[in-house]
Amino acid sequence: MKRHKWGARARTVASLLLGSAVGFGFCAQAANAADVQKGGILEFVVAGEAPSKDGHRESTYAIVHPYAPFYSLLIRVNPEDPQSSDFVCDLCVGDVPEPTNGGKTYTFKIKEGVTFHDGTPMTAQDVKATYDRLIFPPEGVPSVRKAFFSMVESVEAPDDTTFVVNLKFPSGAFLPALATPFNWVYSKKDLEEHGHGWHANNVNGTGPFKFVQHQPGAFVEGVRNDSYHREGQPYLDGFKAIIAKKMSVRIQAIRGNRAAIEFRGFPPKARDDLVNALGDKITVQESNWNCALFFTPNHARKPYDDPRVRRALSLAVDRWGGSKYLSQIAIVKTVGGVVFPGHPLAASQEELESLAGYSRDLEASRAEAMRLLEEAGATDLTVDYNNRDVDQPYKVVGTWLIDQWAKVGVKAEQQVRPTPQFYAALRKSKEFDVSIDFNCQSVINPIADVSKFLGSAGNNYAQYDDQVLEDMYGKLVRAATVDEQRSLMRQYEKRALDEEAHMGVTLWWYKINPHRSYVKGWIAPPSHYLNQQLDNVWIDKSLM
Repeated sequence: MKRHKWGARARTVASLLLGSAVGFGFCAQAANAADVQKGGILEFVVAGEAPSKDGHRESTYAIVHPYAPFYSLLIRVNPEDPQSSDFVCDLCVGDVPEPTNGGKTYTFKIKEGVTFHDGTPMTAQDVKATYDRLIFPPEGVPSVRKAFFSMVESVEAPDDTTFVVNLKFPSGAFLPALATPFNWVYSKKDLEEHGHGWHANNVNGTGPFKFVQHQPGAFVEGVRNDSYHREGQPYLDGFKAIIAKKMSVRIQAIRGNRAAIEFRGFPPKARDDLVNALGDKITVQESNWNCALFFTPNHARKPYDDPRVRRALSLAVDRWGGSKYLSQIAIVKTVGGVVFPGHPLAASQEELESLAGYSRDLEASRAEAMRLLEEAGATDLTVDYNNRDVDQPYKVVGTWLIDQWAKVGVKAEQQVRPTPQFYAALRKSKEFDVSIDFNCQSVINPIADVSKFLGSAGNNYAQYDDQVLEDMYGKLVRAATVDEQRSLMRQYEKRALDEEAHMGVTLWWYKINPHRSYVKGWIAPPSHYLNQQLDNVWIDKSLM
């Protein structure tokens, strides 16, 4: 399989990112084609249930894990090396194309003979309809990754085997955005005949598995697609994604062999307990995690429209101390800013410590927080705090945040809601003063990922307009060199986290995946969104 990289610099970036990754089971996953065994049902556990079945509107892993196996992408991160920056064709032919027209035109040849699960032939027209919906959605149609494609001028399908993307300007952020695992290719026929809301409740893809059933609150089931466009795959007969909100239930399911894996990740103690109990029946894969947990103030509610109040909430938080404590009990670990820690565009420790809420002088930070609250007339502040009914890391970090804010006299009344209700409050009703929030991305693509902080972004729920920040981002997405990108990123980060304190980053996550050793072919990526189509996964029956 030939790989497409971002360029020469990508190899250096990848080595920097993976230098701190730990893998107990990576080598054990690799196998020759002759070793692969076909058959079997993979049962895995999922900690939450998706608000809908539409990948274009959702941003939660709870949709990717059970539903990504039903769909294909135009391009994807290499499933044989998901920790890398390699992209390979999925529905396109051959290698990911190099751009023409001065880096502004990408022409993809689309596979022939691919069919949707309902028997409809898939063509370039379906790919175009998909990206029209993602990049240029009709009014009222949600697309949370629209901001990723700010460099795109138009998409075309001049014939049934050719898909063309025209950019406004060359951008290194384009291919990573294209490989985002939520960009499921939908049928043009479905969109035209059933409307843009149809996919919220229905499934029709070209992926390795066909949808069988969804029992709300219980499981999602899929069966092998015998007409899958990758010859010989998938290896499994099917899968069952078991919804289990309590972490103790998920751990016991793996320990008792009622499930083989949870793709999202467990905290350190769970890993240790499983290894101690099961020995070589458990394989552990670990990696840094491209996911940051936020707290998002609702700028449309007073006094959170005041940057002094928002800044005070961030100044109250001891991120360095929190890292030491929470990394022992939760799936969070690294102190960072807006960019994935360790990436060349990420802030250095010295640069971080200059931002509000990142100083090592906690006493001075909290004194400043109390001064700002008094100056803003918010000394008796009580926060209506929206949180998600998932232990790791939401409820754990949420409880810690409440304690942090109490240090400066801020009280918080936490509303812990099941995932659908949590999202409804965050996205629709906006019934919160401050909400837990997150920027969990797949491909490590900082320039696209930081679009989360734009008030205009589809996945920004803080309700603000900041044209200064928008203009900064416009320059950032066009920046040609790493040095220029890094300089602009620091200005952007300062504006978003310090001067305006639009949102507050708590800690970045750390991925720990203990799984039954008979699960083969799956390699832990730096994200719980990547490598989830399951076409490369197989079961070693001799280890069951």
